[in-house]
Amino acid sequence: MDTKKRILIIEDEAPLSKILAEALTDRGFEVDVAVHGEEGWHKTKENIPDLVLLDIIMPRLDGFVYLKRLRATKKLSEVPVIILSYLGQETDIAEARELGALYYLVKSNHTIEAIVQRVEHVLHVA
Repeated sequence: MDTKKRILIIEDEAPLSKILAEALTDRGFEVDVAVHGEEGWHKTKENIPDLVLLDIIMPRLDGFVYLKRLRATKKLSEVPVIILSYLGQETDIAEARELGALYYLVKSNHTIEAIVQRVEHVLHVA
């Protein structure tokens, strides 16, 4: 990659975000991590990422509220978002899609490698 693409991981599960961050960094991405939605929102506004990996159930600001804010903010509305969640109900998936999430990945159904490959696909680097 010529210029490093920036990925923001908004995930309150520290072991998962650490493993994802390492895997993405190893593939040449610049990675930042936020441990809750409010921190993720501030980091998004400070340094617009090329892609957000977003959990739904988090303290201080859940993923759906974050996604609504993102889509309602003109300079951020086009940032691609991949949802990573343990929730797999159709209603959650439908809401995420309505709010503009590109993909909704149920954590227990995807390996770290599969998530990294999806990121590469979205950012056209694979």
